[in-house]
Amino acid sequence: MNRRNALKNLSIASGSLISLPAWMVSCGISDKDTHESGFNNTEQKILAAITDTIIPAGTSVGALSVGVDKFLQKLIDDCYEKPVQDNVKKQLASLDRSSETNHNKSFNECTQQQRENMLLNFSKSPDKEEKEFFTLMKTETMRGFNTSQKVMEEYLGYKIAPGHYNGCVPV
Repeated sequence: MNRRNALKNLSIASGSLISLPAWMVSCGISDKDTHESGFNNTEQKILAAITDTIIPAGTSVGALSVGVDKFLQKLIDDCYEKPVQDNVKKQLASLDRSSETNHNKSFNECTQQQRENMLLNFSKSPDKEEKEFFTLMKTETMRGFNTSQKVMEEYLGYKIAPGHYNGCVPV
């Protein structure tokens, strides 16, 4: 066996193993990373107000405190096709215009009751696009809330590995 080749291969392998964690960190995506949203700031605020209206914070957590608004942004950007994305943006603008005309302030500045009434008007609207928008926001907000880590662990009693293993137990 050629000792020089063996030592060279061993040093390359050990150098690779030493630098592997740095490679993994630089390639990985963590929960703390931000998502480049397709929504502008105004649309993000309206989306946050919608999620807060559907599941407001009371004595327990609300949709905003578990990050459902960020979930919706990423979900709509990455999982829905262009016509649905365009309809969501169109309806967000429509909701804000409606708020400006009826209450002289933007949707996210309205009271909880005013926001609820405007969203209920969308749910009862004869316009198909408005109804689809309301249904999408409601269902995805509920899904995002119910599948958030905080709600699953603290309120729904979710355990990653249910059951227990007791190895040495007298039979």
